[in-house]
Amino acid sequence: MGTRSTFVILAVLNVWMLSSACASRSTPARTPAGTAASGLVTANRDTHEGLNGVLWMQTAAEYWAIASAAYRGAQVTLEESLRDTSWTASLEQGSGYESRPGAVIFDLDETVLDNSPFQAQLVLERTVYQSAMWEAWVNEMAAGLVPGSKDFIAFAEGKGIRTFYVTNRTVGEQDKTLKNLAALGISASDATVLCVGENGWTSDKTPRRAEIAKTHRVLLLVGDDMNDFVSTANLSPLQRVALAQTHSRFWGKAWVLLPNPLYGSWERALSPGLTQDNEILARKRSVVKGFRP
Repeated sequence: MGTRSTFVILAVLNVWMLSSACASRSTPARTPAGTAASGLVTANRDTHEGLNGVLWMQTAAEYWAIASAAYRGAQVTLEESLRDTSWTASLEQGSGYESRPGAVIFDLDETVLDNSPFQAQLVLERTVYQSAMWEAWVNEMAAGLVPGSKDFIAFAEGKGIRTFYVTNRTVGEQDKTLKNLAALGISASDATVLCVGENGWTSDKTPRRAEIAKTHRVLLLVGDDMNDFVSTANLSPLQRVALAQTHSRFWGKAWVLLPNPLYGSWERALSPGLTQDNEILARKRSVVKGFRP
């Protein structure tokens, strides 16, 4: 074969190899697309939003330290609340509460129960929240414990304080939730785990806190979301911050806030009315503030 012919063939091969390399770099590997709760197929979600949060909760010493410290501080605060009969953590607390037995109101998910494996599965399958997948997770009864939660619950109950759990899990999920708690060594019952769907209760936790406050002096509220302390329904992010500042005297005292980098009402407040994943992500990117114009 002549030198010129060899050169032409090598050149063609080189162009083909370059084009193949470019194609493989620009085209991501195909994986099963996620299915949203609406049943619509969504694009693969590789934004790292859930990935970093899940990894932080599952691997970071900082998460363990923050959660444990929050609960350890709550023990000190609880002792203080028992010495002050005028103390209450509940905005719903009516008059005459001073002589009522003490209670602590907890949220459940990401406050007592660690659902990071469920969130991790969403990341691994590159999808968004689906009610069917959540139901399957609840049925597993495999949620673990948020660091420090069990020790604090035992400490409170050892002081004769009643522990209530105001959760937005549904009444249909109550039985499996109670079994999950029992497997973790936490005693609870239908009377102390107040779910959505019971007594006409909605996701707004205000009426359930008020119900407990009728019979108990609420010493502490413990949660991972503003709505575990005060209703933020239909508020914008700026309005939520203003509301949090209005109640500044409670934070770190009667109100114990746990970290949750995975989800929450703060995130929904950024994209009210939007349901499609691409629209929600676009809205978030339009809100985030960098340092360049």
